[in-house]
Amino acid sequence: MHDLFTTDALSVLIVSFGVGIVVGLTGMGGGALMTPALIFLGINPSAAVANDLVAAAVNKSVGAGVHWRQGSPNLRLALYLIAGSVPFALAGGFIVKYLGGDDTETFLTYAIGVALLFAAASYTLRMYLQLRIISSGRKTSPNIEVRPVPTVLVGALGGLLVGITSVGSGSLIMVALLLLYPTLSAVKLVGTDLIQAVPLVLAAAIGHVATSGVDVGVLVPLIIGGTPGTFLGARAAQWVGQSVIRRGIVIVLSLTGLKMLGVSPTWVGIIGAGLLLLGPLAWGLVRQTAGLPAFDPNSGAWQLGRDREQSGSSGAEER
Repeated sequence: MHDLFTTDALSVLIVSFGVGIVVGLTGMGGGALMTPALIFLGINPSAAVANDLVAAAVNKSVGAGVHWRQGSPNLRLALYLIAGSVPFALAGGFIVKYLGGDDTETFLTYAIGVALLFAAASYTLRMYLQLRIISSGRKTSPNIEVRPVPTVLVGALGGLLVGITSVGSGSLIMVALLLLYPTLSAVKLVGTDLIQAVPLVLAAAIGHVATSGVDVGVLVPLIIGGTPGTFLGARAAQWVGQSVIRRGIVIVLSLTGLKMLGVSPTWVGIIGAGLLLLGPLAWGLVRQTAGLPAFDPNSGAWQLGRDREQSGSSGAEER
């Protein structure tokens, strides 16, 4: 109990609250932001991954419950993803222990660094795909033909990545679903991802708890801070420009990944400055190629898609 009333526990609570707000605002970045944040607070990588996974299992269950009541997930699609992801996620902690050997922490640090760079690339691709779908005027549908084999393989790869590093459940799997099912509506996409993420993260948590255990002084502040942060972020999402925040997350993930891979602070700073200066210009060009204004702070791709989808749903109900 004494561990819950320390400066370190307060730091974890504050950071988890901030990360929760970002997750609530954008629906992305949970494990990708929280795990390296814990490591930078001085928590060893194994404990950071294990505690973050347990906390994520709790927080994602709340979000999944909301989507379940609203009837938004595609359950058949979610079941195929779960069939592929759970076994590999469960094995993640044991894989880390086997491959890491006597230097598990170093192995895990590099693995998380690679996963962060992969997550940053996946988030960028996700934003681009959403932009193309919206600009093309492609109609979404609640009914899709599920492709079992590629869906199970996507689940297996996502489960392996999350099981080892706790990073990837909201990046790799979401992008793969956009590629496999481009007509799947936004609300179905998010609902399905949340439903499949609960057993995925829970299985990964069990694997890491079995091999490295949990720290109550870290886990409880993670849950106490993350839950209200996510709630507040979700409530504020309609007033905040999504596109700018998402691009900011990509930059943070890229720089954090480079730092964990051992890149010198000088080069991290140079790369960060380049991304801050040239990133908006590059994204403006991408928007122009999609037939949208280069710089429009009020038109995040994901929010536009949700607005159009909601308008279409309202029109269908009126008809």
